[in-house]
Amino acid sequence: MDDRLPTNLWVMGHIRAADAQGVTMMVLRKGDPSRGTLILKLNRLDGTFAVLVQVRRDERLVWSRATGADPVDEATADAYIARQVKYDPDLWVVEVEDRQGRHWFDGPVM
Repeated sequence: MDDRLPTNLWVMGHIRAADAQGVTMMVLRKGDPSRGTLILKLNRLDGTFAVLVQVRRDERLVWSRATGADPVDEATADAYIARQVKYDPDLWVVEVEDRQGRHWFDGPVM
């Protein structure tokens, strides 16, 4: 039995928790409310971005650096996200504004 929260509740809970700590998060795209996969667009507020993709490994949530180890410009980040949305229309996209590039969600970045 799968005991994970529906994606919409999981995302909204993280947005509220981040807001309470002064971190801005916004939903750029809503996907399937129950089981949509999440993509994070990390905005370092200096013109650089990273895109993290939610992956499950051995039932553990981890994040993959979809745009590589080095930061990219916004156009590159948005182009990657657009390609993924074409492939999977159930995706959620959340932008996180954090100068340190933290993602604020459960799971390590691999």
